[in-house]
Amino acid sequence: MPVNTLLITPPFTQLNTAYPATAYIKGFLDSKGVKTTQMDLSIELFTAVFTREFIDAIFKQADLLKNYDFPLVWKQKEEYINKVETVMNYLRVQEVTAAYQINHKDFLPHGHRRIKLEKDLSTEFGMLGILDKAKHIATLFVEELGDFINANVDEFFSFTRYAESIARAASSFDTIDEFLQYETTLIEDEMLYILDQHLQENKYDLICFTVPFPGNLFSALRCAQFIKQEYPQIQIAMGGGYPNTELRRLSDPRIFEYVDFISLDDGESPLLRITEYIASKIGVESLERTYILQNDKVIYANKLPNTIFHHKNLPAPSYVGLPHNKYLSFLDVMNPMHRMWSDGRWNKLTISHGCYWKQCSFCDVTLDYIGNYENTTADDLVNKIEKIVAETGVTGFHFVDEAAPPKMLRALANKLLERKVYITWWTNIRFEKTFTRELCALLSKSGCIAVTGGLEVASDRLLAKMKKGVDIGQVARVTKAFSDENIMVHAYLMYGFPTETEQETIDSLEVVRQLFMHNCIQSGFWHQFACTAHSPVGKNPDEFGIKVTGPKFKGFAENDLYHEDPTGAAHHLYSQGLNIALNNYLNHKGFDIPLSQYFDFKTPNTTINSQLIKNYLK
Repeated sequence: MPVNTLLITPPFTQLNTAYPATAYIKGFLDSKGVKTTQMDLSIELFTAVFTREFIDAIFKQADLLKNYDFPLVWKQKEEYINKVETVMNYLRVQEVTAAYQINHKDFLPHGHRRIKLEKDLSTEFGMLGILDKAKHIATLFVEELGDFINANVDEFFSFTRYAESIARAASSFDTIDEFLQYETTLIEDEMLYILDQHLQENKYDLICFTVPFPGNLFSALRCAQFIKQEYPQIQIAMGGGYPNTELRRLSDPRIFEYVDFISLDDGESPLLRITEYIASKIGVESLERTYILQNDKVIYANKLPNTIFHHKNLPAPSYVGLPHNKYLSFLDVMNPMHRMWSDGRWNKLTISHGCYWKQCSFCDVTLDYIGNYENTTADDLVNKIEKIVAETGVTGFHFVDEAAPPKMLRALANKLLERKVYITWWTNIRFEKTFTRELCALLSKSGCIAVTGGLEVASDRLLAKMKKGVDIGQVARVTKAFSDENIMVHAYLMYGFPTETEQETIDSLEVVRQLFMHNCIQSGFWHQFACTAHSPVGKNPDEFGIKVTGPKFKGFAENDLYHEDPTGAAHHLYSQGLNIALNNYLNHKGFDIPLSQYFDFKTPNTTINSQLIKNYLK
């Protein structure tokens, strides 16, 4: 008997496009003759919550609990209830006639987010940007309701994550287990209702949850708990980014009250073996990279050598069965790069498996999804692209590589042009010197509209310590080559790397200021350095001059490590000032403001030459 398998993306992931994990696994299992269905429970739940009937129930529940945070929303509740479906329909399909209505100043309520605008949006959108203006106003409307739900009805609710706070740095399973014993919330009841409807209509032997992030773990376990109670005959497996990163030392048996299998790394061979095991074709000893419970003890079943399904031999992801008409385009911030993550439909595809560089000392280079680099051919890639476009009707592609190899991008661009396949695409790269003006022109011609890459701390000393393999001069020339071809450049920026001084933080900001000023980069995002267990820094903290202080591992998750940096600056103090400065530069202003004015404490003057980037570009 074939094992009927259901692949689920649990709430919440991004709302504008399908998270690709289930599509990859479905494409693979289909090719092996395993009967597979996929379900995006994340978008199904989100669209069920933002309906007239459910928002009405939200207000009633808040009233029952006597919770009245966000009084502006409460005061206009009839407006929110009556107009939520109009707004959601607009966010699905930006129809120009609906945009005129949404843009009317009195059509939608003015809640706590909208009222902050206090200005005419025509400066941002002009007279012709009516679709975007309406999208922004509609997004604020939905966000106001989201704030209300989070504050008054379900503290775990958030648009792209659920209960993330209890899954982050969860070295013990205690808190998660405790919350799973609590009564379900209104949001969770709706999620389980949608799941139950699906399970009543179809008979499954195996249900697999992909848990890409901490913000998917609790909802996946809530669903698994429900399945165990109502459908005890169904086996449950879990995999994805979260287990791959955080559960590599799992020893606490309690999670196996909810799931039967937890797989690590690429899901293809573990899941194929699990289906064979359920069908009684193989025994436990033949499972690969899979945790199971035997005699109340967690066992890692891993038959060696593993079955290898090379990246170049894998079939295209299959998006069949995903509700393409339900995804929503949000426009929450004016940053042009950030909207790529939340606006429009993108098919997600990897050019290569892993990272061809795999040396950065802050990165989890010891894990398979980064450390195991495998490539394919341009013909194979374009075949997959054509198949996915035929399935989804979407010609936008986000290549989700750790770092797309320049050689492969050149081959792909040439092949797209040769075969006259017209797509729009963007990807993540390293700012390496191979990206010449000529290559950037070719990529642009083939449909590339944006690249993202790590500049991290803009200090040559720290870039060398990080083993980035780039320096500031090179970053300036490469980013400028992309920008000159109308390819938008987004830089990932880091502060607080081990031993980073106050002077280096200020100098790094000055480099970023100059890169924006000379139109090398158009977008950026600061994040504070995080020490992880699987990175060279986490594995050898002494070498990087820091001391790891916790958390103590208690049998469940291990990834984020607390650390002290005795020789570095008080890194957390810089967050606000760096972000205010960046926000100015993103909006093409504030270049003349002295850097010290962005901070509410005394900072050193920059030591960077004010012509540094200009000189590099000569």
